[in-house]
Amino acid sequence: QVQLVESGGGLVQPGGSLRLSCAASGIIFRIRAMGWYRQAPGKEREWVATITGGISSSVSTNYADSVKGRFTISRDNAKNTVYLQMNSLKPEDTAVYYCKVSGVDYWGPGTQVTVSS
Repeated sequence: QVQLVESGGGLVQPGGSLRLSCAASGIIFRIRAMGWYRQAPGKEREWVATITGGISSSVSTNYADSVKGRFTISRDNAKNTVYLQMNSLKPEDTAVYYCKVSGVDYWGPGTQVTVSS
């Protein structure tokens, strides 16, 4: 049974940084592609970034245009954890952030990110 627990959210000023973590269990983590998504108030959930499965030297990443150059997705297979490093945060990045196992219809509780002065 898949379980995902996101953490690391909080309140940050525009231009600041946060690193989100997502601990996964119930899957063979190292072979699974993982993604980050977000849902802002009154909006639909949207894709943010994806990282393929495998060892760090072989993975590939993709990003939504809105976060490209500011966010970095990474993974630590030894810790069954995927990360999202978010830099140069903007108020429009405010949302609940979720991680997801590609191809698995399961969502964790998410973590709130608020960018405000």
